Amino acid sequence: MSRKLYVGNLAGEIDDASLRKIFAEHGAVDSAEVIKDRITSQSKGFGFVEMSSNGEAQAAMSALHGSEQGGRPIKVSEAKPRESRGGSFGGGRRF
Repeated sequence: MSRKLYVGNLAGEIDDASLRKIFAEHGAVDSAEVIKDRITSQSKGFGFVEMSSNGEAQAAMSALHGSEQGGRPIKVSEAKPRESRGGSFGGGRRF
């Protein structure tokens, strides 16, 4: 089990501080970040939380997955490593 968790289906009003507060009830939070659109700064509806230990991450995931936050049931799972998007620019077309 990783200490880093993926949190999905976040309501638009949930920011980094409120995400941290939600998870802090289940252990020490090292970081909490809601992912935002680069242009509009609007929430993309997901984020990542890193807990201080694997046990705290497991406890938070068990307690919070499916819980209602901001009027929506959130999804909490172990964060997966980012997939490579490939090295080409422009969708793989050659110019």
